[in-house]
Amino acid sequence: MNFELTEEQKMIRDMVRDFAENEIAPIAAEIDEEERFPKEIFKKMGELGLLSLPWPPKYGGAGADFVSFALAVEEISYASGSIGLPYEAHVSLASAPIYLFGTEEQKERYLVPLVKGEYIGAFGLTEPEAGSDAGATKTTALLDGDHWVINGTKRFITSGSIADVLVITARTDPEKGTRGISNLIIEKGTPGFTPGKEEIKMGLKGSVTSELIFEDCRVPRENLLGKRGEGFKQFLKTLDGGRVSIAAMALGIGRAALEASTAYAKERVQFGRPIAKFQAIQWMIADAATELEAARLLLYQAAYLEDQGKRFTKEAAMAKLFASEAAERACFNAIQIHGGYGYSREYPVERFYRDNRLTTIGEGTSEIQRLVIARQLLELGKGL
Repeated sequence: MNFELTEEQKMIRDMVRDFAENEIAPIAAEIDEEERFPKEIFKKMGELGLLSLPWPPKYGGAGADFVSFALAVEEISYASGSIGLPYEAHVSLASAPIYLFGTEEQKERYLVPLVKGEYIGAFGLTEPEAGSDAGATKTTALLDGDHWVINGTKRFITSGSIADVLVITARTDPEKGTRGISNLIIEKGTPGFTPGKEEIKMGLKGSVTSELIFEDCRVPRENLLGKRGEGFKQFLKTLDGGRVSIAAMALGIGRAALEASTAYAKERVQFGRPIAKFQAIQWMIADAATELEAARLLLYQAAYLEDQGKRFTKEAAMAKLFASEAAERACFNAIQIHGGYGYSREYPVERFYRDNRLTTIGEGTSEIQRLVIARQLLELGKGL
């Protein structure tokens, strides 16, 4: 069993790390304070090929693997969760379903500009009454001649109001339950589609989170993604990849908290010696390091299986569950180690804690991940 990264994977990791340290880290606190999405950074990421990593050269992609993409998400999230989240959503949630289920025409029209960074992408699944129970979606898309007429509301959509292209779920055959759900591609500016309010959030303040409102929104019949009625299966597969990305995001934030804790513990002097000399501090750092390393192995396993084209639903849920909760503890203890300074914005650890909190909720809560894992082990059928 080989735990070493390939030379190509190391090269990609180092390139992204250099970009994140020089372009993202210096403005991370600023975009959090100003609650500003830095479009200029996203544009540079497109120019560097970061938005294209796992997609084939045929569509302008870099042809890298999903392990490399996970490495990239980790490095960007280490610098700023506010950029890590829309990055993973753009690739894993918006671009992925078009690549996996789209026609060649759809890929040329939508995937190529998403890969190049000419478009920002979003994925509209969550609704006011359909969160963990994603199959309870109430948005409808009814066929009227050569157009789908969409009505409904989406909630908590990453990059929703700034996206140029969105993939949304809707009931095309309401009487068929989850087998009547389909996915459709929506373009910004389509009549009847209006971005609603933007959420004021606890963390990830540089990432836009929006409501989407559809009122008799008409989109061409050919904007159906894949086969009619297969949307539920499509977004379950999409979420598997998204959960790997969220695990990588959590790992990056947790690593940032651990490194900040280690540095501070060496510098902070109490009772005549650095607090790193105290066993209580040592154990918090040791636990965080151990749990984050375990999370890394779960993450790499899930990404490897994705690269091999094997089923990775259970492994993705395990990686997401463990990484997000390990990072939660690392961020919590980072504040504790910093004491009063940790609660102050003078140090970044309070931002790490606020940003990471979403990783235990987004793309399936920790409770849903445990449900997915249990259903896989007990062979109770497919879960979310």
